[in-house]
Amino acid sequence: MRKVSYKEKEISYGAAKLSRQGKTLTVHLQYNGAYGMGEKFDSLNQKGHHVVNRVEEKFCFQGDKTYNPTPFFWTDTGFGLYVDTCETTEFDFAEDEIRVNLPECADVVLFSGTPEVMLREYMCLFGSATLPPEWVLGIWVSANRWNKQADVEQLLKKLDAYDFPASVVVLEAWSDEATFYIWNGASFVPKADGTPLSLEDFDFSDSPWPDPVQMIQQLHNAGKKLLLWQAPVYKQMEPGEKSNRQNKLDWEEAIEQKLCVCFSDGTPYRIPQGKWFPGSMVPDFTNPAARASWFGKRQYLLDMGVDGFKTDGGEFIHSTDVKFCDGSTGQQGVNRYPRDYTESYRDFIGSERVLFSRAGFSGQHTVPCHWGGDQQSQNQELASVLKAGLSAAASGILFWGFDIAGFAGPLPTLDLYRRATQMACFCPIMQWHSEPDGGQFRELMPGAEGNNERSPWNMAQVYDAPEFLDEIRYWHKLHERLRPYLWRTAQICVKESKPIMRPLVYEWPEDANVLCCQDEYLLGDDLLIAPLLKENVHSRRVYLPSGTWTNFFSGEVYEGGQQILVDSGDKLPVFSRNGFQLKNE
Repeated sequence: MRKVSYKEKEISYGAAKLSRQGKTLTVHLQYNGAYGMGEKFDSLNQKGHHVVNRVEEKFCFQGDKTYNPTPFFWTDTGFGLYVDTCETTEFDFAEDEIRVNLPECADVVLFSGTPEVMLREYMCLFGSATLPPEWVLGIWVSANRWNKQADVEQLLKKLDAYDFPASVVVLEAWSDEATFYIWNGASFVPKADGTPLSLEDFDFSDSPWPDPVQMIQQLHNAGKKLLLWQAPVYKQMEPGEKSNRQNKLDWEEAIEQKLCVCFSDGTPYRIPQGKWFPGSMVPDFTNPAARASWFGKRQYLLDMGVDGFKTDGGEFIHSTDVKFCDGSTGQQGVNRYPRDYTESYRDFIGSERVLFSRAGFSGQHTVPCHWGGDQQSQNQELASVLKAGLSAAASGILFWGFDIAGFAGPLPTLDLYRRATQMACFCPIMQWHSEPDGGQFRELMPGAEGNNERSPWNMAQVYDAPEFLDEIRYWHKLHERLRPYLWRTAQICVKESKPIMRPLVYEWPEDANVLCCQDEYLLGDDLLIAPLLKENVHSRRVYLPSGTWTNFFSGEVYEGGQQILVDSGDKLPVFSRNGFQLKNE
């Protein structure tokens, strides 16, 4: 690894020749594939692509947009590069050269060696990956429609009645939708001096959540953890929304104490119209006073037993004409803000709780865990989110998952749900989730009529397919059986700075057959997964790299270095090596 100052105009590094002229850095080298660049939905191999490293919120069909970029890549020929900046950068991956448009005074860091070495050295620039508690490797369940305590109680009954395991329950529609830290319907006396409310300040008797402490204890007794949804905004209430006195007081405090991000002239920055949460202000997490105020108001949630937060959003800086408390500007803040946001939550909750984050930037492996954002329930979205997961892994993100079969739009077909569930079974995080009933954007893209929930039992009921429950239960229980393997793998990967999900090129960069392979991956050292990505297709060609591979389900043994046709029936192709066998618990 070598750090190169922006003052150096001509650099030789291994087989690469680098030259810098103004804001353009040109890397001359022979390569067949470039990998990394954050969570990329369009392609795993970025050769031939123009890549803009800018955090963007894109609802479904992300294409070349991403919530979670990084100006870092590595190649199959043993060269890697990271631009040491939070400002937007652009990369052109041409045939025999890579051109980087970067800030004038940005240093770069060069890497060489195997993908394992280059990725480890990149990750070490930011510190070790964070190992979350073991329970994150269980099954996560979520539905935006759950908006009262009775829904959680009904969920527990259905999980038990249908014999489905679950370790984590995520609640999105739990709060007053004004402060995002007060349970909806709770009565209290607002505090005008910024003093945090404590649990004793609330009366829940008329709330849809009449006893959240008891509910959390009930979840814990059932072996389940609870995460609550968050968004980093001082919300601008929309026309027709009920007035909220505490929301107004928080606004006044943020403006008077300068706890929010401001324009360079000192006036509060507001999210522009046409964006998510228009008119809202955003907390400045570079300001110690802002963090103290923000998390002081949420401390009572930890005190009552909440196990973490779903830290949604963060793609909220849409102007370069802002200035943060630490002196940084919007030039850096567009990308840096979601990292500051999630790192602040990470520090607040401690090591025994977790986050589930969508947006981030370079070094995001220090903040577990992540999911692939918003997708519609369509086949092309499943293939897209797999590319995103593998690109994220090639960028150092270890603990990753996605919404099974997409959470938006009409309900998925049974076959899409089946194939997405099978793929999720072999991911670090397995989660189903759904948007509100009727769809999040009903006028543009209506969802299912009535109950929009993506739970296995609702899918079976809607399609009048009771046997579907047995089929999907199998994959949930298989994921539970994989948890010891996933936990051992996770501990090793954190210690050695290695991804858990691995594109094949990570281990076999010299094999031309895997350079563009973005529909297979390794899960740890011992399992090769080849998801089924086409509707009602039960066979596919699978490339097996060098080694000896055993069909995980049938026991058939194959020598690597060949492509085989696998008819998997009602399962997806999975192969093991190194004598790996799943123990019968």
